[in-house]
Amino acid sequence: MQRYETDEMIYALATAYYPSALAIVRLSGDGVIETLANAFSNKEKLLSAKTNTLLHGHLIDKDGKLIDEVVLSVYRKGHGYTAEEAIEINMHGSLALINKLFITLEELGIRKALPGEFTYRAFMHKRLDLSQAEAVEEIISAKSLKGAEDALSRLSGGLSKIVKEIKDELIDIISSLEVQLDYAEDEIIEDWVYPEYEVDSIIRRLDDLIGTYDSSRLYSQGAKIVLAGKTNAGKSSFFNALLKENRAIVSEIEGTTRDYIEAECVIRSIPCRLFDTAGLRSTDEEIEKEGIVRSKKLIEDADLVLYITDGSDDVLPPEDERTIIIYSKLDKKRKGKALEFSSLTGEGIKEVLDEVEKRLTKKSGGSDGPITIESEREKNDLAECRENLMLTKKSKELSIDLMSLLFQSALKSLDSLIGEVSSDEILDRLFSKFCLGK
Repeated sequence: MQRYETDEMIYALATAYYPSALAIVRLSGDGVIETLANAFSNKEKLLSAKTNTLLHGHLIDKDGKLIDEVVLSVYRKGHGYTAEEAIEINMHGSLALINKLFITLEELGIRKALPGEFTYRAFMHKRLDLSQAEAVEEIISAKSLKGAEDALSRLSGGLSKIVKEIKDELIDIISSLEVQLDYAEDEIIEDWVYPEYEVDSIIRRLDDLIGTYDSSRLYSQGAKIVLAGKTNAGKSSFFNALLKENRAIVSEIEGTTRDYIEAECVIRSIPCRLFDTAGLRSTDEEIEKEGIVRSKKLIEDADLVLYITDGSDDVLPPEDERTIIIYSKLDKKRKGKALEFSSLTGEGIKEVLDEVEKRLTKKSGGSDGPITIESEREKNDLAECRENLMLTKKSKELSIDLMSLLFQSALKSLDSLIGEVSSDEILDRLFSKFCLGK
């Protein structure tokens, strides 16, 4: 397991390692301004630069040769992303020049950062709490605009604000218990009364947050949707219609799709992995048979199955919460209400997408609140806090000291959530998932 150190100067490329017009290289750590000044064309100007200023000049290597023309963003200690002394180098996006700069930085005693090390330092210097730090990675990995917006709300401190409000209420309850423990029985005017209203209010807010987990994961990480059905039922036509491109081959010849085809799309703000599968039928053709086996495996693992039929199926699968029956022939009459679509005109697609959105959001629980959680760690900490509070409700006859311990355990879970109490192992595992430069 990697270990993060905060007493060393670090650097990392914060933009993609790919030829581009511009590239940004981040530096952070005590002494980094003075160190880089030795490779900057105007040393004194950099040494005297105030925080949040831009400097134009050139970087040179140890032999005095030009590395690149650059603009430096200067951050004094207590400012910038890490709250350490820091510089961001804006340079040309030439891979050759970037690599030459890296060599010079190493020679100056600035080492390459580990994944997530900049955000780790921001956390250690209390620039961010742990839930905000996690939100940084969630913003980067979000697959939909709503997922990114939810993560941005957490980064802005929305979740931390709610958690700290609950913490303050728990501290008030614990303080009232501590008063009972600190004074002799004959000195206390009134007996301690279990704060039923306050505890119920906290539990409701915890439930609201925990209930957003599945919905938040849906909008951030997406859903797996599989198109299934017999051969020539119209799966590939529907697949192309959803993607608005001719991705899958459409043919009258049976067994055209012998393996599944995968594509990413966004349906009503929900990122989806869409699979067009081999038609389900009996066949002796080995390649097609293997494709059908894979199709069945995908169907088993899908969040939602769209079963496409042209109306010729003798038996249809039962329509349950994860299976939607869709007819691909509009010219045939159906008994009762049925979802239909036309690959030629697009008719019926809107109704199908309405139902897809309804099923996916119903399954995830949905959330009308502005604050959501996506991290399993946060969910577990909130659930642990709730569990301890439920124990206090079931154990009202416990002694004051034992009751105090239960409330303190609930408080500790919230401390863990925002990182006021965290083990090195948890921190290392969390930040190691980040990309370089963050």
